Amino acid sequence: MSQNFVAWVRGAAPYIHAFRGKTFVIGFGGEIAAGEQAQKLAYDCNLLSALGIRLVLVHGARPQIDAELARRGVESRFHNNVRVTDADALDGVKAAIAVTRLELEALLSQGLPNTPMAGSYIRVTGGNFIIARPEGVVDGVDLQFTGSVRKILAEEIAADLDQQNVVLISPLGVSPSGEIFNLTVENVAEEVAVALSAEKLLYLCDAPGLLDVDGQLIDSITADAAERMLQAGQGLTEDLDLYLPCAIRAVRKGVNRVHLIDRDRDGALLLEFFTHQGVGTVVSRDVLFRLREASVDDVGALVSLLAPLEADGTLVRRGRELLEQEITRFSVVEHDGMLVGCAALYPFSEERAAELACLAVMPEYREAGLGEMLLRRMERRAREQSLEALFVLTTRTAHWFRERGFVEVGPERLPSQKRDLYNFQRRSKVLVKRIK
Repeated sequence: MSQNFVAWVRGAAPYIHAFRGKTFVIGFGGEIAAGEQAQKLAYDCNLLSALGIRLVLVHGARPQIDAELARRGVESRFHNNVRVTDADALDGVKAAIAVTRLELEALLSQGLPNTPMAGSYIRVTGGNFIIARPEGVVDGVDLQFTGSVRKILAEEIAADLDQQNVVLISPLGVSPSGEIFNLTVENVAEEVAVALSAEKLLYLCDAPGLLDVDGQLIDSITADAAERMLQAGQGLTEDLDLYLPCAIRAVRKGVNRVHLIDRDRDGALLLEFFTHQGVGTVVSRDVLFRLREASVDDVGALVSLLAPLEADGTLVRRGRELLEQEITRFSVVEHDGMLVGCAALYPFSEERAAELACLAVMPEYREAGLGEMLLRRMERRAREQSLEALFVLTTRTAHWFRERGFVEVGPERLPSQKRDLYNFQRRSKVLVKRIK
């Protein structure tokens, strides 16, 4: 148990460093505010804030509004899943949202001993940050005081975040004429995230995330692929049907990542942000993995990545100083700013060949095709240098290379310079692949 905890904390450390000072916008419906999860959400938001993450929370209140309108004897009317807000309904909307906001502020303001918020004090702020406009008449239905976001006063929100406040935004907006409009939580969260150029926008929803045709969770998806799912109506719940279009637009407008996670899963925020696997679906404009050439700044991460494979004998040990000297030979793969894979190319120009070395991928990502991605990059780099063959020395992964076109040969087939350094005690298998 203790070792699992230590491993988890150490594994979370790179994310803590990466996210400090970044802006996260979290949108959630009134179902959370009305349920037991509100308390746990407050605990997790307190921790995120303590770790230096700039938090903007956008809450909904649909169940609370429904209950308040029923209490007042006002019918709840909807068109295309959007509330029709007449003058009577608007009074109920304002009352329900005000109470919901106060209850959330109270939860975020806790500091009782023997709780996760012991000794903390979160300053929760808000304001007239949203300029709204009426939705008008849609399909012949006048939505009246139902509106959408016209403008976000991003500088004012950023100023509050600079003061280490948590900003809590309710789904109401005002117009320049002083009218109040009822907004949707998904629209407000999207527009706030875009206006702030947020690192992450997260929606807590009624599903684990997006599911494929076999009912399996989709870990990550591009905006284009998500749009195809949306058009096909593939496996969408009521929340996902509302949130997914916002997620697609947000990443196309500059938000780095949008996360769709289960609102009923305890600790979902922490599991999504601070573990390699995550627990929901990440929507991004492009693929999540970025392949690039290494720089000196990557040496520390390379040392950590290669160390386990060097310890078990899979790779030959390389010291930090040698890595610094040979850094230009490396290509690396990043995931969310963290280095998760690498490979190096050592050319032998006279023999028109190159050694593929240090091919390594973190265990959590070995099913994501990163090994093939790095192999293709090394093959392309070799071709650019007019080389004709790629060889590898391995003690553990010969089958993997054979499946990708490599053929086992004897050590005598190595370039002369490499052959002179061949370690017969290690007895590495030599595999070669023609790339011309």
